[in-house]
Amino acid sequence: MISSKLNNTYWKLGQSPTSCTGFNYTIEEKKYSNVTCNCTFNASTVCHVVSIELKGLDLNGTLPKEFGDLPYLRVLHLHDLSRNYINGSIPTSFGHLRLTNLSLFGNRISGSIPDEISDISTLEELVLESNQLGGDLPSSLEKLTNLRRLCLSANNFKGTIPESLQNLKNLKEFTIDGNDLSGKIPDWIGNWTQLKRLYLQGTSMEGPIPSTISQLKNLSELLISDLSGPTPTTQFPNLEDMKMLKTLVMRNCSITGRIPEYIGNIETLKLLDLSFNRLAGKIPDTFEEKGKDRTKLDNMFLTNNSLTGEVPSWITLDDENNIDISYNKFTGPDLDSCGSGQVNLVSSYASSTRSTTLWCLQKDLPCNSGKPEYYSLYINCGGDRVHFQGQIYEKDSNDKAPSQFFVETSDKWAYSSTGVFIGKEKSSYVAKNTSSLIPEDVVIYQTARLAPISVKYYGLCLRKGHYKVRLYFAEIMFFNNHTFGSLGKRLFDISIQGTVVRKDFNIMEEAGSAGKGIYEDFDATVDGSTLEIHLYWSGKGTNSVPNKGVYGPLISAIAVTPKFDPNPGPSVGAIIGLVIASCVVLALILGLLRMKGYLGGNDIEDKGEINHPRNL
Repeated sequence: MISSKLNNTYWKLGQSPTSCTGFNYTIEEKKYSNVTCNCTFNASTVCHVVSIELKGLDLNGTLPKEFGDLPYLRVLHLHDLSRNYINGSIPTSFGHLRLTNLSLFGNRISGSIPDEISDISTLEELVLESNQLGGDLPSSLEKLTNLRRLCLSANNFKGTIPESLQNLKNLKEFTIDGNDLSGKIPDWIGNWTQLKRLYLQGTSMEGPIPSTISQLKNLSELLISDLSGPTPTTQFPNLEDMKMLKTLVMRNCSITGRIPEYIGNIETLKLLDLSFNRLAGKIPDTFEEKGKDRTKLDNMFLTNNSLTGEVPSWITLDDENNIDISYNKFTGPDLDSCGSGQVNLVSSYASSTRSTTLWCLQKDLPCNSGKPEYYSLYINCGGDRVHFQGQIYEKDSNDKAPSQFFVETSDKWAYSSTGVFIGKEKSSYVAKNTSSLIPEDVVIYQTARLAPISVKYYGLCLRKGHYKVRLYFAEIMFFNNHTFGSLGKRLFDISIQGTVVRKDFNIMEEAGSAGKGIYEDFDATVDGSTLEIHLYWSGKGTNSVPNKGVYGPLISAIAVTPKFDPNPGPSVGAIIGLVIASCVVLALILGLLRMKGYLGGNDIEDKGEINHPRNL
């Protein structure tokens, strides 16, 4: 019954009750069925199933309630890059089991978490990430006092985090990214003193970050982003005792004040993301690796703050680590470039330095050539130069983008990208299609540029006026079939000239499927000379389907065209002025010709002189 409901064709049924070997099947490293039995019952004549692992098999059936009839089952895995496609709700019969690990990662499980799950008193790991579960988090989960991992990211949970969960004092991992939770981050979160990983990205929870977070001294990964709510600002929380931090993300949390110097003294810290906050003051010298002209961190993202003072030389000279300090308010020193390949400095200087600052360090990226001359723009994002609909879309295949400002050779356009894909830091920043597209003959959707946090495209030296901005998209990293690879959900925001025009944009939802090209049109006005197109990931959607590090903005191509005539004829006033000027010039010419006698004036006068009586 279990096999048929799962549509599992890999198990060989009808075998001896003293063996489980017919249930084990390996296709490749992460694609297999593994069933473990204990065959010591009734003098080794009866086997009981104690563990089931089904990974990478793309099973597309329903979740059988009959799993609850296996009294000795301890581990149930239908997860972990398993590429399954199982649907249905979590059966209440699971409450009869004595599992230590229940993991349904990456399926189509819907409904709510039944209270009966809380009856599994032996449960140590509950992993329900990347499904379609919803409703409120059950307060009954407090009964799972042995729980070490509670992973609920990329679902549709609503409401607040129940206060009763503070009793889960053995918890070491809590991830709830991308759910539509409300309320504040609870003060009692400080009770989870054994916590090592805390992920609170992309929820609708409110700030400020509670001061009790300082009690989580065992944290190695702390990720909080995009807090909402009425609280305008929050002070930098005290993290001084977190000596084991490796990853610290507090992005877009309205944090004010200075960056504490002790952050640079956390020896284990390798990734720091404090971007899109309101931080002020100087970058602490404690971030410098003394004697080596570089930062201690592998990745440091401080973009979109209000940091001041001079940019330290150990940042501008760093050619090993990824550093983004763009969009701040530095006042020096005088630089002759916008940063190296791994240091992003675009728009990083204060407006007061405008007269002495390189164009790319200024806030509005003024035209480098002096006078705006362009009125259109075509970019094939992530790909080579191509012809499409009578236009040439320019090459954009640069793959170095963790913290980069790239300017096209003619200074006609540029982009600024920031962030690394957490969980897969070596990922590519361009994607190439490997399957069929709809329509198949459209070359513009074959590639795309990716960004883990933010990417901004700039149209440079554009004439003033109104423009149409057409953005092309095709989801080429998910699959258009009934497999695990089709279950990804990519969400990001689109802004034009600083105004959000699409919130939580979902390419697959708009197109109707993966691999189908679409475009979105927007109006834009260029008052200066620069057009800005910004794509931003606010922590929502999946981030591990079909693989880790698949999330964030994706764009296939950009077309910018004028809504004005770029080569207009003369105006009515100009025509009238031209006619008047022409008449005056003509009159002057005629007068001059008459004086010279070419029009007969001198000849008559001469004849008058010959026949005058005084000459007779």
